Amino acid sequence: MDRNPLFSIRRISKIFPSGHAALSGVDMEIEAGLCLVIAGANGSGKTVLMKIITGLADASSGEVFFEGVPLDRAVKSLRQSVGLVFQDADTQIIGETVAEDTALGPKNLKLPKNTVDERVSGAIKAAGLEGKADFPARSLSGGEKRRLAVAGILAMGCQTIIMDEPFANLDWPGVRSVLQIVAELKRDGKTVIILTHELEKTLAFADRLVIICGGRVVRDGEPEAVLDGLKPEYGVRDPRCVYRTVKDCSWL
Repeated sequence: MDRNPLFSIRRISKIFPSGHAALSGVDMEIEAGLCLVIAGANGSGKTVLMKIITGLADASSGEVFFEGVPLDRAVKSLRQSVGLVFQDADTQIIGETVAEDTALGPKNLKLPKNTVDERVSGAIKAAGLEGKADFPARSLSGGEKRRLAVAGILAMGCQTIIMDEPFANLDWPGVRSVLQIVAELKRDGKTVIILTHELEKTLAFADRLVIICGGRVVRDGEPEAVLDGLKPEYGVRDPRCVYRTVKDCSWL
């Protein structure tokens, strides 16, 4: 089935004032409705790339298109369509309670109160936080805080969720909590982009796997084929050394 490109990334490079090249000529298309896993060692450029395509950082050169429109002209639709879950979910918590935090996005969109209430209720349920609407947001576990970030994104009506190292500093129950929401998002037809170096936890959900090394895309395609072409210098471990197949690579 043909899918429309969500993001078109053309020769994106990022050079910091220090002279460090975080990205070098990255070309990639990201299609809607897929679960994409972008893997690479720490410092490979994954997070920098996602910040650039979501408008949180500027590229040194190259172009990004969102749904065929140059990024600088697509900011409004991007903000309403794409949500980013940061590695440190605490930085995204602003509201006192789960419900208040979830409501911030739709309130900023100036939606009517009844619409906000409906969206908040539906998003909290979809994120698996039902029954915790009045809980203090900062009292949640690490996995629940990432679920709360997703709830806020869903309440805004976003169809694309980007997760940056979503398993960082989580214990087994926390990892499973995040994976459950990934599975739900995928079943609902959302576009899910996961940045991680922990393939053994999430690769079973991936429709596509991209490997970034030294700021360049070095492998891109179906997960099994990408893993077959891994090289030691990529800094990514083939999880099949422990798991039998790609479909076994999940902690759920």
